[in-house]
Amino acid sequence: MKSINQLSKNSIFKFYLALVLILVVLLTLFSCKPEEAKAEDIRVESKIQAQLTSPPFVPAPVGARKAANLVVDMEIIEMEGEMTGGVKYVYWTFGGTVPGSFIRTRVGDEVEFHLKNHPDNKLPHNIDLHAVTGPGGGAESSFVAPGQEKVFSFKTLNPGLYVYHCATAPVGMHIANGMYGLILVEPKGGLPPVDKEYYVMQGDFYTEGDYGKPGLQAFSMQKAIDEHADYVVFNGAVGAISGDNALTAEVGETVRLFVGNGGPNLVSSFHLIGEIFNKVYVEGGSMVNENVQTTLIPAGGAAIVEFKVEVPGTFILVDHSIFRAFNKGALGMLKVGGDENEKVYSGTQLEKTYLPEGSVIQAMPVAEKGKEPQNVPDKTLAEQLVHGKQLYAQTCFACHQSAGQGIAGAFPPLAKSDYLNADVGRSINAVLYGLTGEITVNGDKYNSVMTSQNLTDEEIADVMTYVYNNWGNNKTKVTPAMVKEQRR
Repeated sequence: MKSINQLSKNSIFKFYLALVLILVVLLTLFSCKPEEAKAEDIRVESKIQAQLTSPPFVPAPVGARKAANLVVDMEIIEMEGEMTGGVKYVYWTFGGTVPGSFIRTRVGDEVEFHLKNHPDNKLPHNIDLHAVTGPGGGAESSFVAPGQEKVFSFKTLNPGLYVYHCATAPVGMHIANGMYGLILVEPKGGLPPVDKEYYVMQGDFYTEGDYGKPGLQAFSMQKAIDEHADYVVFNGAVGAISGDNALTAEVGETVRLFVGNGGPNLVSSFHLIGEIFNKVYVEGGSMVNENVQTTLIPAGGAAIVEFKVEVPGTFILVDHSIFRAFNKGALGMLKVGGDENEKVYSGTQLEKTYLPEGSVIQAMPVAEKGKEPQNVPDKTLAEQLVHGKQLYAQTCFACHQSAGQGIAGAFPPLAKSDYLNADVGRSINAVLYGLTGEITVNGDKYNSVMTSQNLTDEEIADVMTYVYNNWGNNKTKVTPAMVKEQRR
């Protein structure tokens, strides 16, 4: 027979074992979160009209609102617009803008989509939303003729930033004419709050005339097939988010950009000069990368980038396939106001001469002779100033800065420039053929290199007229004839 002591020990052991098992079960039960409902099973609580916004603006954040029956009314409009000064183009648009209206939803919404084709349009269209799970992303249900309306609905299942575009044949042509935009599906509870949000979308355009050729330009199917873009732009046109149209923020604010790429062909190497993306929602999805300098955005793709601005100034948005930025239009601006912060950025601390190449003379590219079109119509001063301002932002801004102040020790000022005002012909020659060697501007010596600019007589006349009529200069009106006279 077992001793009473042994029986007592066994009973105690079994008691503690049972107690441990009970605790494990209880902990498991209380630590288990209730299973989230599948997006398709989320019930909608109300019916609301979607707020649609034109770029670069976005609708108010979804926040904590419950899933809803969200009604989207979108109209297709074929319309003539301006690609750059003097260059007209017939855009095909969703909502009258390129890119199309921004659509903001949340997971679990039931979107009731009304697509209307304006009766003055010439062509049928439809819409393919990459956020849609269903045939053609909605394209099969939305093919609509001019003067007609189609209605279809879909459930938003996956959070992310998605492209939408027209998918009517020839698909590439409809996209190339500006038929694309972004739809955001926020997660339950919404995205974290930030101070500023903007909508930026890149696109490549193909015209019968070369870059900057004035007049109404037709779409070139052959250039599109060959992927030889004449324009690569943000928000549908050269200068759409620069100069007076620049994005704005204040020091200390966090900025979120919803960035898309409509294509139809080119991948974007999106970069903000002078800032680092603290967060990038890679390809518009749930994966977050941190401390990113340049992010790739494929044609038909998107990304969400976030950053905090620490110092004031003008920050430049570019496609870092850099000739697209400075020669084809993929350039925008973020103007940041506020106090300087020398702990972050000091500005120039020391300036001195550095001549590693001694007295070697650098050969400059020479512009071709006889390239100019004949009988260029005269523009009014107002027309020249508008076009010249756009050209300045594209070709001159990086070196000579936004108000013509130049960069000390490197690029001379254009503002109140005694060098420019003394001799217009000499200045035209500098633009045509470049300039190297030491010059004196406003009492300071500069010894750098300016390359010749591949611009037409009309473009040179317009940009120089803009410079001469701003920043305290002598208000000379430069004409294409004056430029032509200087060609060798």
